[in-house]
Amino acid sequence: MKQILRYALFLAFFLPLCAAGQEPLITKEEMPNAVNFLPAPPDTTSAAFAYDKAQYHWGLEQRKDSVRCAIAVADAEWTIDNICRIFSEPLGLTISMETTPAIYEMISTAIVTVDEVGTLPKAHYMRTRPYVFFSEPTIVPGDEEDLRHNGSYPSGHTIRGWSGALVFTELAPEHADAIMAVGYRYGESRVIAGYHWQSDVDAGRLCASVAVARMHADARFQKLMEAAREEYNKLTGKR
Repeated sequence: MKQILRYALFLAFFLPLCAAGQEPLITKEEMPNAVNFLPAPPDTTSAAFAYDKAQYHWGLEQRKDSVRCAIAVADAEWTIDNICRIFSEPLGLTISMETTPAIYEMISTAIVTVDEVGTLPKAHYMRTRPYVFFSEPTIVPGDEEDLRHNGSYPSGHTIRGWSGALVFTELAPEHADAIMAVGYRYGESRVIAGYHWQSDVDAGRLCASVAVARMHADARFQKLMEAAREEYNKLTGKR
């Protein structure tokens, strides 16, 4: 019964993913199975878990910086529009359905597609989140009850943030450094917020890289990227 309840909560969190009616291009069954290529989460007696705990305390220290804390809170919003917001600055464009429809369609489709790679390992490992492990509050209290029984490994937010960074770097390689810095920061925000262990974030980045590579094999995504690039070049005066 507990497993059924946990899986129901898991689905409640991950099913409302499709923005603007987007559907994943690739199902979780068609994605490489992260359970087969990721290592298991660190055992609580391991040196790797000691590092996870050290990083959790690093995150607590980062909260003392009001600016960084506010960024971590803002990064916690689970929407496509938030992904567009955080990458608009390094791109130098306001990414939205209204201002950049082709780019928006490409990134929204990409995000709901790469989300699929985290589904199986989260359900398989059902790792306890750090704020639950330590019985301490996060900086995003509104999410605590919903995510209490949702697996921590790998980090779904990190999958989104790192995938967005990879895809936007492909779109605008001249801004790669700034884009990837934002994508890296986004994963760090999950440690600072108290929702993920460092190893969850590291696994999320690996999953994202695998998912983006798999997505590029899909001709439909290639067409979306072509349209997004044409729009980007037009808006930035490249042609």
